Amino acid sequence: MLQQIEGSRAVAQAVALARPEVICAYPISPQTHIVEGLSELVKTRQLAPCEFINVESEFAAMSVAIGASATGARAYTATASQGLLYMAEAIYNAAGLGLPIVMTVANRAIGAPINIWNDHSDSMSQRDCGWIQLFAENNQEAVDLHIQAFRLAEETSLPVMVCMDGFILTHAYERVDVPTQAQVDAFLPPFVPRQVLDPAEPVTIGAMVGPEAFAEVRYLAHARQMRALERIPQIAAEFKSIFGRDSGGLLQCYRCEDAQTVVVGLGSVLGTIKDTVDALRDEGVTIGVLGIGSFRPFPLAAVRSALQRAQRVVVLEKSFSVGLGGIVANDVRSALSGVRLHGYTVVAGLGGRAITQASLRRMFLDAVADRLEPLTFLDMDWAVVERQLERERDEARSGPAAEAMLRDVGAVAARVS
Repeated sequence: MLQQIEGSRAVAQAVALARPEVICAYPISPQTHIVEGLSELVKTRQLAPCEFINVESEFAAMSVAIGASATGARAYTATASQGLLYMAEAIYNAAGLGLPIVMTVANRAIGAPINIWNDHSDSMSQRDCGWIQLFAENNQEAVDLHIQAFRLAEETSLPVMVCMDGFILTHAYERVDVPTQAQVDAFLPPFVPRQVLDPAEPVTIGAMVGPEAFAEVRYLAHARQMRALERIPQIAAEFKSIFGRDSGGLLQCYRCEDAQTVVVGLGSVLGTIKDTVDALRDEGVTIGVLGIGSFRPFPLAAVRSALQRAQRVVVLEKSFSVGLGGIVANDVRSALSGVRLHGYTVVAGLGGRAITQASLRRMFLDAVADRLEPLTFLDMDWAVVERQLERERDEARSGPAAEAMLRDVGAVAARVS
């Protein structure tokens, strides 16, 4: 049913339609509206049977999800930013134990300095933990990916993060087609756990494993992710047959067929990139967009196939690896090993900075002309950076960098006005 609805509330409805039996949550912006919506559905018995457990921390939230899943319950939670880091130990445990938990990550920057706005630093920091990571471009896709995530998690015995951009999607009101319960039931079968703690049939989940078998046990997570690489597009195709729309999958190609330049991205920024590409296409620039839907497992072969005919590739990402540069770009580079083309990494939108069509247009035209630096920070105020670096060179006690740079930004803004 079509609704004009906030993204968080739409996701809450979608999760409820998947019939979770245990929801555990600790509030942290910008995911709080999701679990608030689910708590209301549980309280009013619109979602039943389901136990909603208020916990004292994000670590506790994931620990409760692990316990619930290990006893055979369909489990769900949500978090963001520092909350995701706080549960990091338990996140690794969930993947290592092969527990099919689904979690929404409302992507938000990681401090310090403290920042509540959107970028992808949080989920990218956990890219090697063993969880599947799916990224939504818009709220319709966020709804659809949650329904697919439960199916994928339970088939592969792997936990799944559905990543949606904080505030940009979670707090945006859009028209969303929220499925019916009958549709979801036709797509998502009841949860049948592969392993379950049952007093009648005692087993050990999470046993101590020494050097003689640890590598083999750890490899299972990789093998399951490779299985997920096959199932993600198959599940998306089955979803389309029931719900009547394309949603999810490994990749989404947009105007790539004859593109000499292809821009790679993930998340909500893809919409702005597509609008900018459409305008450049009208001017005769042969440029396209490759949206990555599955960041883990990373679809190396599919990315290589989609990009190998391009002359240049621009990877735009909302996070970066300090001391190295691109995170997504490194994976794209691996996919294109041996393929000769111009490759550029553009870091943009950190801490919620706006990514505008005007800035993208200038950057894309520089890329088309091969004037772009290999590592570019979109709309960086280099004067502010240089002033701080100069202070640190000249003053033994230069003080907190963030405070000093904020003063510089304020001074610059005052002079401009």
